[in-house]
Amino acid sequence: MDAARFLSCPEHSTRRQFLKTLSQGIGSAALAASAAPYVGRAALPDDETLGVALVGLGNYATGQLAPALQETTKCELTGIVTGTPSKAETWKKKYDIPEENVYNYETYDRIADNDNIDIIYVVLPNGMHAEYTIRAAEAGKHVLCEKPMATSVQECKDMIAACETAGVKLSVGYRLHFEPHHQRVMTLGQDEVFGPVTVMQNGFGFRIPDSATDEPHIEWRLNKEMAGGGALMDVGIYAIQGARYVTGEEPVAVTAQEYKTRPEVFSDVDETLFFQLEFPGGTVVDGSTTYNGSYNRLYATARDGWFEISPAYGYGGVEGRTHDGPMDFKSNVNQQARQMDAFAECIRHDRSPRVGGKEGLRDLEVIEAIYESIDAGNTRVEIG
Repeated sequence: MDAARFLSCPEHSTRRQFLKTLSQGIGSAALAASAAPYVGRAALPDDETLGVALVGLGNYATGQLAPALQETTKCELTGIVTGTPSKAETWKKKYDIPEENVYNYETYDRIADNDNIDIIYVVLPNGMHAEYTIRAAEAGKHVLCEKPMATSVQECKDMIAACETAGVKLSVGYRLHFEPHHQRVMTLGQDEVFGPVTVMQNGFGFRIPDSATDEPHIEWRLNKEMAGGGALMDVGIYAIQGARYVTGEEPVAVTAQEYKTRPEVFSDVDETLFFQLEFPGGTVVDGSTTYNGSYNRLYATARDGWFEISPAYGYGGVEGRTHDGPMDFKSNVNQQARQMDAFAECIRHDRSPRVGGKEGLRDLEVIEAIYESIDAGNTRVEIG
């Protein structure tokens, strides 16, 4: 589930291997799966859109994804899954969704029989991602799963395997891969435009108020079973992603520290974490995340210059600059619309998604190593 809305208002390889992963998805097994015929409506005309069903109608689906689906050109909102009848009625009227395309969690599997739904977007609490992704694959539907992909490495592997077996495509809601400033820093870092990146500082956090347990969209984030963790799983994952796609490498080791200033609020999940990632090319990344303060930055120092995005991770208002001056990009592109249209194009043309299941798996490998380092007394832990 994506929590960047809180800050956007007043989701051991070489560079060559990393780029290959982004362009080819999740490897040879995925290529075999992608070679399978399109499992949805056959022989779609070029101007026909793919149908998307949103599973879970919380804040992100309501405030970001549904509006974005009004701007997409390759896909459209055709179905919903919710356990709240009143929400179903509201969405049916607002988005003209027919009754036969409305499901609850008991009737979810019947979506297999609905040819008007090609893609299922799982927007549930993290602890439910694996189950509903696997069931979507078994229903023969392509899957977009919100980040973090799951709450464990094993769940990620199970999800990838299920989609491979079903011959459907799987992508993770890493919307910033479709945002111009972030695409630019990928090029600056991976192509060593200013020389090799030596040090990065990446951080993302927001403050959860003491009384937030009365708010459903916050309350589940404080429940480890539902969230899988705290700030790290929610917004710290952006700092990990930024480090990986700027360097174009996979981290080989991490050392991490945890602090809790409000243990009465964060009794079940992490509040504030600091972590230091080591990359095979020599880059060191100072990462941080918190539920106790607001910051939002990606900064990289290279041999011959520097570049940053600040604010970095919100839905809009993204601003980037280098030592040569500002990055001149439109700052209010609809990241979610671009993400969903790109996935629809991958399905239509049988291409592997830019951010497939392997991307989600690799982030969880880093996250598990961070928690392992903390549990082991802040010791250095090798990754992979």
